[in-house]
Amino acid sequence: MSIKHLFLSLSLLIAFAACSSKREDTNQKLNVVTTTGMIADVVKNIGGDSLQVTALMGPGVDPHLYKATQGDLGRLQQADVIFYNGLHLEGKMGEVFEKLERIKDVIPVSKSIDSNLLLDSPIYQGTYDPHIWFDVSLWSQTIDVVLEELIRQSPNSEKYFIQRATAYRNKLEALHEWCITEIEKIPADKRILITAHDAFSYFGRAYDIEVRGLQGISTLSEFGLKDRVDLINFIVDRKIKAVFVETSVSQKNINAIVEGCKQKGHDVVIGGSLFSDAMGAAGTPEGTYEGMVRANVKTIVESLR
Repeated sequence: MSIKHLFLSLSLLIAFAACSSKREDTNQKLNVVTTTGMIADVVKNIGGDSLQVTALMGPGVDPHLYKATQGDLGRLQQADVIFYNGLHLEGKMGEVFEKLERIKDVIPVSKSIDSNLLLDSPIYQGTYDPHIWFDVSLWSQTIDVVLEELIRQSPNSEKYFIQRATAYRNKLEALHEWCITEIEKIPADKRILITAHDAFSYFGRAYDIEVRGLQGISTLSEFGLKDRVDLINFIVDRKIKAVFVETSVSQKNINAIVEGCKQKGHDVVIGGSLFSDAMGAAGTPEGTYEGMVRANVKTIVESLR
């Protein structure tokens, strides 16, 4: 479907929604739509069985490239509240959110984070790196904005939401400490994480590991021959033994880096696949935020130490 037709459909949905009530049956579960699985996981942990939660972007989906479908527009129109990451992560959905804000509660979870804690984008002046979930302590701050909105939407469940939010916050605090302990198992001179795109800067800052990516913070950004040559030389000079692919980014470019290092007489292996912009499949440990983080840390530690 063309962008023109998509926005025409959205305009019709908005017009229809403006003439209808928000929720006819107050006993219905609150209908929450999120963009990414990571946000959905926060919402589910706080809201529990009192919510119906739908994530638009499933396993392996790149949010930088994602475009809303006709089905998405229907799900968004039916939602009582919409949570998205913000910071231009969902770059191709910006206009959709702007239109929906006229009739819906559309909340960027990143708004709860002090801008002094955000990393500047190395590519786009005046913007921030959107990959905030890679620092568990930073990501836990999104609990506040989700909790506040859920209480506003369903005040009778306030005590229930607060209890669950507190438990989830404690779980994430323990996860953050576990990450620190695990990464410390890698010798300091070997703590260098090479990935397909520069999504792990918050991870590097939080857990004291140097991070390099072939592409910029968005998979929409271009990289040239010089970027590839510079990264190959860096890997060879530092004698790095493993690089990593990502579940939501093509492996092709990392394969080219491995081959380039080999041509310079340095063997580097693919240390494993990391969950970057999307979680794993539903029903698997990696299909939760905690499981995703633990899987990434274990893969990194096993390959670099």
